[in-house]
Amino acid sequence: MMLHIPDVLTADEVREMRRVLDAAAWVDGRNTVGAQGSKVKRNQQVDERSPEARDLGGLVLDRLRANEQFFAAALPLHIVPPLFNRYEVGQTYGLHVDGSIRMLPDGRQIRTDISCTLFLCDPDAYDGGELEVVDTYGSHEVKLPAGDLVLYPSDSLHRVHPVTRGVRVCSFFWLQSMVSESAKRRTLYELDLTTTKLRSALGDTAEVVSLTGHYHNLLRLWAQV
Repeated sequence: MMLHIPDVLTADEVREMRRVLDAAAWVDGRNTVGAQGSKVKRNQQVDERSPEARDLGGLVLDRLRANEQFFAAALPLHIVPPLFNRYEVGQTYGLHVDGSIRMLPDGRQIRTDISCTLFLCDPDAYDGGELEVVDTYGSHEVKLPAGDLVLYPSDSLHRVHPVTRGVRVCSFFWLQSMVSESAKRRTLYELDLTTTKLRSALGDTAEVVSLTGHYHNLLRLWAQV
């Protein structure tokens, strides 16, 4: 499932984050990928061990914990601390699949079920730089307002198109979901949305309570915690 989640960050939070990032030290983005990725990746990243990356990543995680839509769609179990990248004119990241395993700061390894990109500049600030995700339904290009996030399955082929004007700045990260299969996550998300809409319209009727029970029983059946 590919999903747009708006307003993860406020405009003020984006401005402050950009102020800190603009003054940060940037390194070659190929430092964080394997042999295949290094052949097609041309961008810059903030050193993941830096105070800027740690503090800003903590802010992103705080906002995600409070975002009901993100939790309903991703059902996160473990989240890799957010990283930050920058694409200047001519820089790009060719077609690739994200690595299946990432390491957390404490040394634990997690499976990457979902990839996330949080946009930190508005679409009119740069040309090119679209995130293209390829799945069984075709190719989908994404270029969202600052503060908005897109999530998509980590097993999807994807790329970042070359930037031809301006600078593209984003945060990106991966997570392991409590429910590993994308189709099951979609089923739970749609059931949760439907139940929430019915509760808003009808209150806690017997039917709404029953649907809520079905949701939690499916989550109990499918979750790995």
